[in-house]
Amino acid sequence: MFRIDVARRLAGVLIALWVPACAGAIPVTEARLLNAWWIDGSEGLDISGLSFCDGELLAVADKSSEQFFALSPEVGADKVKLRVKAGFSRPPLPDDQPVSVKVRALHYASTPLSMDFEGITCDEQGIYLLSERHNRIAWLGASASTAKWLPQRWSETARKEGYLQLFNAESEGLVKAGSDFWVALERNPRGLLRIKPDDRIGRDYFQVPAVAGLDFHGRSEDLTALAYYNGALFTLERNAFAVCERDIDTLEAHWCIHYREVEEGAQYVYQETRFGKGEGLAVNDEGIFVVLDNNGVGRAAAPDDRRGLLLQLAFPAHTDSNR
Repeated sequence: MFRIDVARRLAGVLIALWVPACAGAIPVTEARLLNAWWIDGSEGLDISGLSFCDGELLAVADKSSEQFFALSPEVGADKVKLRVKAGFSRPPLPDDQPVSVKVRALHYASTPLSMDFEGITCDEQGIYLLSERHNRIAWLGASASTAKWLPQRWSETARKEGYLQLFNAESEGLVKAGSDFWVALERNPRGLLRIKPDDRIGRDYFQVPAVAGLDFHGRSEDLTALAYYNGALFTLERNAFAVCERDIDTLEAHWCIHYREVEEGAQYVYQETRFGKGEGLAVNDEGIFVVLDNNGVGRAAAPDDRRGLLLQLAFPAHTDSNR
C-alpha cells in the first residue's frame, strides 16, 4: 500500500512538471511550400533582403550598391524577373564613425561591393537600406537621387556588447516596426538591436530566445533577416532552415517552421550547401517569402544555372484561421 501511494505521488509530481513544459512548448513544424521561382537576372548579384512596400515585393543585393529591385512573382510560374526599381548614388563614407582600412579600401576599389546591402524596409517617408559594410541605415526619399545615412549608428556600442566580431558577419537584417527599427546581428553571437526614433547610438541589445525544437546542424546559430507582420516580429534563422514568429515585446517565439526539405531537395539544392541559404524575408497575407543567396554557385541539377531562388511558404496550419 505504501509503495502504491508513493508511486501515485511520484506520478503526480511528474505530471505536474510535464504539463507546464508541454503547455509552454513552441511548435516547430515542417514548412509547406506554396510556390518557388528562379529569379531571372539575379546571377552574380546575390539577393540578400526583401520587403513588401505598398504591396510590392522589393529586394536588395550584396553586390549592387546603387540600385534596389522589384519582383512580381505569379502563382504557377517557375521563374520571376528581377527588375531595377530605382537607381541612386551611394552615400559617401560616414564621417561620424570609425571606418576600417579594409572598408575604406573597398569603398574606393569597388562600387558594387562598397555598401553590401543586406536589408530593405520602408515607411511613408521612403525606403531604408541596411549596409553591412558600415553597419548603418541609408535612406532614400521618394524623389531622392542620393542615399543619405541616418544619424543612428551602432558599430562601437555593438562591439563593446560582444557583437559584430567577424568581418562580413555583422548587421544582416532590417525592418521598421511602428516607429522603431530592428536590426539583426548575424552570428557569433547573434542578437537583435532595437533603435528608437530618438536613439543616435545603439543601446537596446537583446539575445534571441532559444527554441528547443530548432536544429542548427552544427553550424553557427545565426539570424539573417527580419519581417514585421500582424503585430509580430519574424526572424529568419538561416542555419536552422527556419522562420519563427516572435512576440515583439518579449521576443519569445510563438511558432517556427523549418524548410530544410525544400532548400536541400533535389530540385532546388545548390552545388555547395554552405551557399544557397536564406538571406531575405518578407511576410504578408499571402504567406512567408524567403530568398536564397547562392553566392554565385550553380544549382546541383543544373550547374550552369546561377540564379537565386524565391520561396513562398505557408503559415503553419494552426494559424491559418487567423490569416
